Amino acid sequence: MGKLLPILLLIGSNIFMTYAWYGHLKDLKNAPIFLAIVASWAVAFFEYCLQVPANRIGSRYYSLPELKVMQEVITMAVFAAFSTFYMRQPVNWNYAIAGVCLVVAAFFMFRGITHGA
Repeated sequence: MGKLLPILLLIGSNIFMTYAWYGHLKDLKNAPIFLAIVASWAVAFFEYCLQVPANRIGSRYYSLPELKVMQEVITMAVFAAFSTFYMRQPVNWNYAIAGVCLVVAAFFMFRGITHGA
């Protein structure tokens, strides 16, 4: 569970952060910018409540570069789902190829891993 917990926390934190960054474009489209900022900050608080423990726990099992690459892959996966299903944005080949490039980056970062941090 130790190696899996940071991944689950990163997924949760990315859901909050993606919504904080982009959700206001749909849900607060007509609201004043100040309200969108305050609402985004409020949502981002919960992102940090998951992100900080994810990195603290994750640093016991993964190196800093491994955590960062893992974070980026999770970010893109969450964003792709958010963009497609919540914001109703179409997926195109360029997005898919960019995602594959991130997966390849993760492969190279984690190949041959036989140790913890």
